[in-house]
Amino acid sequence: MRVAHILRKYDPAEWGGTETAILQLTNGLASHGVDSVVYAPRLARPNIAPDALADNGCEVRRFRACLPVWGMDRARRSQLVAVSGNLVSFDLMGALWRDQNAAVIHSHVLGRIGAVGLRVARRRRIPFVVSIHGGLYDLPAEVRQGMAPGPGNNGVDWGKIVGMLLRSRGMVDETDAIVTCNPREAKLISERHPRLRVMVQPHGVPAARFAADQQDQARRAFPQLQGRPMLLVPGRVDPVKNQDWVAGQMKELLRRHPDLVVVSVGPCTHAAYGQTLERRLRDEGLENHFILAGKLPPGDPRLIGLMQMASAVLLPSLSETFGLVILEAWAAGTPVISSRTSGALSLVEPGVNGWLFDLSSPEQFHGAVDALLSDSSRSRAMGGTGRALVRREYDSVVLARRMQRLYQELSAEAAGPSVGTPSPCVT
Repeated sequence: MRVAHILRKYDPAEWGGTETAILQLTNGLASHGVDSVVYAPRLARPNIAPDALADNGCEVRRFRACLPVWGMDRARRSQLVAVSGNLVSFDLMGALWRDQNAAVIHSHVLGRIGAVGLRVARRRRIPFVVSIHGGLYDLPAEVRQGMAPGPGNNGVDWGKIVGMLLRSRGMVDETDAIVTCNPREAKLISERHPRLRVMVQPHGVPAARFAADQQDQARRAFPQLQGRPMLLVPGRVDPVKNQDWVAGQMKELLRRHPDLVVVSVGPCTHAAYGQTLERRLRDEGLENHFILAGKLPPGDPRLIGLMQMASAVLLPSLSETFGLVILEAWAAGTPVISSRTSGALSLVEPGVNGWLFDLSSPEQFHGAVDALLSDSSRSRAMGGTGRALVRREYDSVVLARRMQRLYQELSAEAAGPSVGTPSPCVT
């Protein structure tokens, strides 16, 4: 079986949780005999970084696309291209149509790009599946407000005409199945679209890779961490990931733990936010206690080593639909301290494999840090509990088998008399 996966953006230099989820899905599917090809836009920036998908044997095909907005300033345009912009492509339809070996089209994006995949799937009478990675209905208001261009975001969106022709606004009801890693998101989707087949499918991680000791690699790369307690904040530098909130807690953290260092690892996808964070750290003299390490490639031994060295992996995010990095931290044997996003709430059991806190209650956060730093044996035990859970329920090969079965069931239905009308279910 061959599956065509559609991505809204794939820039190996700006690797994040969605890219990691796609990599682990395609790797897992390959172990079950499913061939994957990824269709992703060829945007303005040239691809100069190592391509983890291609290096792992997944074919990557590029198509031309653009952000269809007139009058938008360059900084805002770059931000929307990087994170949430609703792109338009006049090439993708032909590319998918010519790929006659694809038995399923699996889009990892809604909007106009996803709608192209739906229209091709309907014309070819093959199943169309959508995965929700960043949230559809389960989004905080402050995150939703920043996602689309409008009068307050310096632009006129001419792509709405294309969206009307593709009927992109109603595409959710036309999909054969929608996949989400978040149980709350699944519930909200089912309430709004009761006839839709919805499957809860967690993201997977290669448990064995994160279990292998890589700490020496991290120590050589970051010698300034030697002998100091460390909190690791993985994720792109972006307002949604909320690194600045941690910077605002640094004075109290250092009062309680003078040798503590926070390490932020991830590409900057919001230039203004990144510059503001750097300026704050410099002005407050925190550069030796809050290190912006930049991007490390997916699966890099230095990143895994940092996770293994950390007293805890910290996620102060405003929104996390799932939180793949939580599973990666546990696979590395490290507990998690996370804000109360819906993704973290579905995974973290407070006091067992990590801690949860409200962003509006910093004392909860400091209490969690104190608990882990003051009792190393408890911290190791919590990390071990998380690792056992990942091995049992979230290994990428195990989870890919479920996706393969979904593809097979949908293909069998498409071959029957009722193409495109799957029975509703939530699994």
